[in-house]
Amino acid sequence: MLPQRQLELICPLPSGADAPNRLGALPWALKPESLQEAGLSHRAWGAAWLLLLESGETAGIRDFADLVCGGTEPAQLAACWLELVGAQLWFRFRQGVIQPRTSAELKPLRRERRLKQLHEQREQCWQQLLRARQPIEAAALPEDQQLRLEQLNQLAAGRLELDQLQPELRQSLSALHLGHDRGDLRHLLVDLGQWDPHQLASMGGTTWSSGFSAEHQREAERLLDLSNQELPGDRERLDLTAQRCVTIDDDDTRDIDDGLALERRPDGSLRLWIHVADPGRLVEPDSLLDLEARRRGSSLYLASGNLPMFPLELTTGPFSLRAGVRSAAWSTWVDLDGEGEIAAYGIERSWVKPTYRLSYSDADDLIDLAPPEEGDLAELDQLLDRRRQWRVRQGALQMDLPEGRIRSRDGEPVIEVSEPGPSRSLVAEAMILAGAVAARFGVEHGLALPFRSQLPAELPPQTELDALPDGAVRFAAIKRCLSRGLMGTQPASHFSLGLPAYVQATSPIRRYGDLVVQRQIHAQLSGAPTLSEDHLQELLNHFDAAVREGIGISREDQRHWQQVWFEAHKSGQWQAEFLRWLRPQDRLGLLRVDELAMDLAAECPQNAQPGEALLLRVQQVDALRDQLRLVASAS
Repeated sequence: MLPQRQLELICPLPSGADAPNRLGALPWALKPESLQEAGLSHRAWGAAWLLLLESGETAGIRDFADLVCGGTEPAQLAACWLELVGAQLWFRFRQGVIQPRTSAELKPLRRERRLKQLHEQREQCWQQLLRARQPIEAAALPEDQQLRLEQLNQLAAGRLELDQLQPELRQSLSALHLGHDRGDLRHLLVDLGQWDPHQLASMGGTTWSSGFSAEHQREAERLLDLSNQELPGDRERLDLTAQRCVTIDDDDTRDIDDGLALERRPDGSLRLWIHVADPGRLVEPDSLLDLEARRRGSSLYLASGNLPMFPLELTTGPFSLRAGVRSAAWSTWVDLDGEGEIAAYGIERSWVKPTYRLSYSDADDLIDLAPPEEGDLAELDQLLDRRRQWRVRQGALQMDLPEGRIRSRDGEPVIEVSEPGPSRSLVAEAMILAGAVAARFGVEHGLALPFRSQLPAELPPQTELDALPDGAVRFAAIKRCLSRGLMGTQPASHFSLGLPAYVQATSPIRRYGDLVVQRQIHAQLSGAPTLSEDHLQELLNHFDAAVREGIGISREDQRHWQQVWFEAHKSGQWQAEFLRWLRPQDRLGLLRVDELAMDLAAECPQNAQPGEALLLRVQQVDALRDQLRLVASAS
């Protein structure tokens, strides 16, 4: 009910008539048809405006209806009243008095109405564009719609919140029931052709999203030219180019930063050489490319390929230890005693020329077959196995299992499994040994290095471990007890490696911290100033934050492609082995799927026990919503 003061008397009841219960009844008989026949016309409306304006008079509703409709029937009065209180501009209508507006007053009002109509048309076009969900060419859209699409992308990526959008854009999303669920919004943007279904939200706005600048590329070209010239310190390098050196990597690896060699000593003993690329020969500290590498912290490993820490022409060119090419390196030699302990060591700047390059598969064959003309690898394997056994006696943990990783091949997810063969174990042990030597060098010289450590863990009793199936189930029970690795400028023991001190030192092309290790050792050997602990800690804080960001991006990428793979195989089933509970209250457990060589979280039967065989299937998956729900049942 309206208050009486808001009521306007348009047409009184005839004398003695009772008030009807609806407008369509007599005596008013107001119906849509009667209003359309009331005789109200645009021409009469304009004539009435001109007449009242020229005369300077005002009019009441009855006189006005008589003027524009030629009568005062209820339908004519109602038609005029509806028009006057509607969107018309010609007249003011207040307290029953009708007054014409002047031409000067009408001009801005007409302009305002026109702008409003244009705005409404644009809004309608925008709504139609979104509802059609068809690919669009963003560059062909009006500038304001291009801006809206950009804001939608930022909202879908999580870089904007809903309340930060323009009000009109929020209203259009609300009309389509969008905005509160980023997954829905991503599906819309994919349909519009404005969202790469495989783009990573965490990568937006990072140094990885823009690649190397033109200035970085020019600097890379300069260093390429410089690499063929003699540089300070080159003549003092140890020439090991005559040494038989082998590099072992995955087939598709192009940036090769380590190689191995075996030296047969006059006394019959074997000396192990570990050669590591030396990008510091060309990249000066705090130079343009050094600062960019520090911002990145490490190379970024994605399903679609790797994004290098340095420009690709350098990482695959003069930085790499390429077969048949003389390359600058840092060479660590190690003599092991009969138990596998380090008896003697040395670290040298060198020149090396790898004799040949092997894939892990080829290296496995040479180790297994040990042909007389290629016996070095088999002997290297025996030497490094001795070292591995020494670490195990110091408490090192050996938990090698096949590892599955999703790769993107032409946009299609493919699972690649790395088997823990002898050559992978050999290379891994050699790299750990080189890191142990670098750490010992730092300890012996009081040198600040980015030491890696891990706190001691209290493992389950051996009887409890022995009761578990060997392999993934037992490893899962051990891993849950381990703490995260730490990094600092002071040496400390590394529990799972079984080492009193350790640094990563064998991937300076791919990890900035390894380059820092090389520079600190070089400064110590050459008598130049080394970084203090405080200065080094500040440097560590800077690039370690970048490394953690890169790890987060890589994990999101692998999780996404895992979801894409399960989308393509959502009707499949896989045999799985229950490892342990993650959240028992939610029935969330960890499973090992040998076919995929992966550990996966899934909803499990309430009483599942470690080692129990289960059958895994997909219950829900949507990669754009970052959703994957796996369910396991008794097989």
